[in-house]
Amino acid sequence: MLRLSELKLPLDHPEDALLEAVLKRLRIPPNDVFEQRMVKRSIDARRRDQIQLIYSVDVRVRGEAALLRRLGKTSRVRQAPDTTYRPVAQAPRTLLDGDDAHRPVVVGAGPCGYFAALLLAQMGFRPLLLERGEPVKQRTLQTFAFWRGETVIDPESNAQFGEGGAGTFSDGKLYSQVSDPEHYGRKVLEELVASGANADILTLQRPHIGTFKLATVVRGLRARIEALGGEVRFGSRVERLRLAAIGGEKSHQLVGLDLANGDAIPCRHLVLAPGHSARDCFAMLEQVGVQIEAKMFSVGVRIEHPQPLIDAARWGPSAGHPRLGPAEYKLVHHATNGRCVYSFCMCPGGFVVGATSELGRVVTNGMSQHSRNERNANSGLVVQLEPEDLAPYERYAGDPLAGVALQRDLEHRAYLLGGSSYAAPAQRLEDFLANQPSESLGSIAASYQPGVQPSDLNALLPPPMIAALREALPAFARRVRGYDHPDAVLTGVETRTSSPVRIPRDAALESVNVRGLFPAGEGAGYAGGILSAGIDGIRAAEALALQMVANA
Repeated sequence: MLRLSELKLPLDHPEDALLEAVLKRLRIPPNDVFEQRMVKRSIDARRRDQIQLIYSVDVRVRGEAALLRRLGKTSRVRQAPDTTYRPVAQAPRTLLDGDDAHRPVVVGAGPCGYFAALLLAQMGFRPLLLERGEPVKQRTLQTFAFWRGETVIDPESNAQFGEGGAGTFSDGKLYSQVSDPEHYGRKVLEELVASGANADILTLQRPHIGTFKLATVVRGLRARIEALGGEVRFGSRVERLRLAAIGGEKSHQLVGLDLANGDAIPCRHLVLAPGHSARDCFAMLEQVGVQIEAKMFSVGVRIEHPQPLIDAARWGPSAGHPRLGPAEYKLVHHATNGRCVYSFCMCPGGFVVGATSELGRVVTNGMSQHSRNERNANSGLVVQLEPEDLAPYERYAGDPLAGVALQRDLEHRAYLLGGSSYAAPAQRLEDFLANQPSESLGSIAASYQPGVQPSDLNALLPPPMIAALREALPAFARRVRGYDHPDAVLTGVETRTSSPVRIPRDAALESVNVRGLFPAGEGAGYAGGILSAGIDGIRAAEALALQMVANA
């Protein structure tokens, strides 16, 4: 197969135009093409009056080697990469036949944990996956009931914890900037499609699944793990790791897990994928002696605009074209006070939701369905933390949990500003820029569930962040016309942008001081979304499998 890249076509091109572009690029007749498969489609909207679609295509043609020689070296025509996934190991039959005491364990049923468990199952290791929350159907009922104000938040099963992880109640974005020379991202996408996701995620430049579709996909992943001999247990929070002191480079060996329900599980090989909100897990790791460290993250607010405003700003006269869909944006501003402000987790045609996992705290997040047809666009508008922001929250110099304390403080402030009812404090953009409280909202209705309370976000975030946000908003309006709409809604607080800790690991992806412990995913500080978390889960599973085979 050959891969052709940068095939540019006008927005309204006919269906056969792509084949014609292939023939023109290769300078061959139609009969020389045996197979054609679109690999990627992206949008070039740098000129709003002349939007183009850009395709990458794999083709099987007559005389491929001779054709490559004739065309010479060009990055736009090359041999198609082999993206076939090949397992690095196979579980020895003598290792696991009927011996549950030595099977590997995965903690956390988010994308990292599910892909680690799936890969281990595909290699024959019959993994045990432990998840503190509930299966996705029950978890969805609980979460939507909280958003409607019908129930109190369940700290064990909510928008952060439960089958599918935090990504289940999100836009389901499947793009990442991580280096991926092994094509693990393709493996993730193919497994998602096999579990129920739409096949278009294999070709779109910025694919997404959508919240309701994600619920189907995670059930499909669970079924495939179980069909391969794995086991998934819900309501199984790990309360403590049991470690044994050993000599040598690693100071401890993992020997078992104690669960909150009283169960004790022998375990010498563990993929730990707890998610970015597992604060009790981070505290437990520090207590038992696993090396962890503080990691910088970002905090801020959610901002909402009418989706047609964003469409017009990005697509111009082509707004509404069926080949474009709802528009997105990605914005960055480096403020004069040294702070970096950027858009985060942009959700076209979505809504803002309550994403707390603890009582007495308010957290915002954004989510969209696959159709992305809600009236508002929303995005996180966040500011990168600096070490001095964590200093007031440190119990001692270098406290790895200082970021957790900062998050909790901001989330409790938001709870109080919202009226102590899980409503979120919200402010009109014009009022925010004028440094005055909002008495009411304007023409743009806030979508946040369980509801909003007009307020003053100056009382929520530290002054350097407020100053950076005030400077960034007009700058963003110069790039996205209408971004500074006076009635745009700012809702707080956004704190769960990424994990506040990192669990250091060595070149073999193992904890630097605990043998048999493989920290992975967003909660461990090694991913930033569904795709990168899935990729890291695959890598952790491979590392664990190689160690088990070597020790068998």
